[in-house]
Amino acid sequence: MTKIKEIIIFGTAGNAIDIAETINEINDRLSKPIYTCIGFLDDDASKWGKKYAGIKVLGSLESAQKFPQVYFINGIGNDNNFIKKEAIISQAKIPLKRFITLQHPTSSVSKSAKIGFGTMIFQNATIASNVNIGNHVIVFPNAVISHEVKIADYANITGGACISGRVSIEKSCYLGTNACVKGDVVIGEYSLIGMGAVVIDDVPANSVMVGNPARFLKRVL
Repeated sequence: MTKIKEIIIFGTAGNAIDIAETINEINDRLSKPIYTCIGFLDDDASKWGKKYAGIKVLGSLESAQKFPQVYFINGIGNDNNFIKKEAIISQAKIPLKRFITLQHPTSSVSKSAKIGFGTMIFQNATIASNVNIGNHVIVFPNAVISHEVKIADYANITGGACISGRVSIEKSCYLGTNACVKGDVVIGEYSLIGMGAVVIDDVPANSVMVGNPARFLKRVL
């Protein structure tokens, strides 16, 4: 008999609740459940002990140490804190292999794609052949990641983003809703690509890019 894997989600906001719902939808499509979400962790002490979507906040991220048999996944990451994502996750001091990767049943992921630890793939996302996605990446609904794309750790690929073939997205980047990236482009680490931006050239590290075609707005750091 397969043991049900217990999962704790980092964060309590929209992403975290969406992950909890994905866990339920995975289980609903199976003859027997394989996962159960036992709680959230959040550094906001005012949330401790409260329930969100029926799931209790068990404490801070550092309290992850109290759950040695549990798997974890991160739901923290938006356009305001994406550059802090690595530091936030590291607070938990959890080995990488304790982070589970989840794929929504409606997503399409090529068998030749490689997906790292702690990565979340949401509804209707498409990940094509020979894509390489790192650890702690979030791929939001309806994103399209074309062949041979490389996405480094801690990136956020938000809803409707379309990444053409052989693009390289470096560490801790954030692609806004419906952003498009031309093939063979490199997006430097800690960069933010604004909503609807169309990237046709390489992007230097720490850049905020907006518009069509995308232009440099300011530095992130």
